[in-house]
Amino acid sequence: MEFDLLVAGELNADVVVECGDVRPTFGQVEELVEDATIVLGSSGAITACGAARLGARVAMAGVVGDDWLGDFVLDRLAERGVDTRYCLRRPGRRTGMTVVLGARGDRAMLTFPGEIGRLAAADVPAEALAAARHLHVSSYFLQYDLWAGLPALVKEFAGTTSVDPNWDPSRSFDHGLPALLPHLDYLLPNEQEAEHIARANGGPLTCGLVVKRGGDGATLNLPGGTALGVDAPAITPVDTTGAGDSFDAGFLATLLRGGTHAEALRVASACGALSTQGLGGTAAQPTLPEALELAGTLTVHDLQETQK
Repeated sequence: MEFDLLVAGELNADVVVECGDVRPTFGQVEELVEDATIVLGSSGAITACGAARLGARVAMAGVVGDDWLGDFVLDRLAERGVDTRYCLRRPGRRTGMTVVLGARGDRAMLTFPGEIGRLAAADVPAEALAAARHLHVSSYFLQYDLWAGLPALVKEFAGTTSVDPNWDPSRSFDHGLPALLPHLDYLLPNEQEAEHIARANGGPLTCGLVVKRGGDGATLNLPGGTALGVDAPAITPVDTTGAGDSFDAGFLATLLRGGTHAEALRVASACGALSTQGLGGTAAQPTLPEALELAGTLTVHDLQETQK
């Protein structure tokens, strides 16, 4: 097949502002911050770039406007070796943008959707699906045009599948996701998202659940009973933007290389940690040798044995 990974996701740029100890104040009050930059944003694009950086063959399906910001997004993807032939430009429309306010390891995000949610299942060509081994869907709750057609698309896809739901601005954590879960191979939320989705789902998951827990590492639970955990590397973050997406890239790229679930967890944890060493989601994403070097220092725990 031509691609290891096809990412169907939102596309936008990020304005990353490192506030330090400063907090925004309304009333026309101007404050000085430590740093600010415009970078490639969006969970899908960061995952795609991270996987390509690790040596995977990656294509992206998404939507941007016909503005300069759309050029910026597609150019950054192409620079990282991501195939953008399946990305759409919508005439007269604007590309999405997120303002990321960082504050000593924490962050707040303000998003102008633009075309972020305008990728429909019909916009993902059959040739793209036929050319890929794995389909990854990012920011499920932001991609409202994808909700209706995604179940059929996933069922028909011949390879493996995954979803990173990200946060739901509506706070319902539903929008058809519970009905989609039985047809997925992996769900990759963070800890807060996992708790909300569990309440919305109301039953046991039948797909692999990979939960990102920040400084507490990550866990993997498979339907057959496998339960693994990995610690997070001891790294002081510069900017945590996109760390979970780089984690996704490491996890998926390792499995697609033929690695075990334990190896995938170690590499994913290393990728997530190393990505925090630069501003924005892609600046510090590791190469495969860099990821493997740090991954080799990490231990995967059998959580079933730990609980005995």
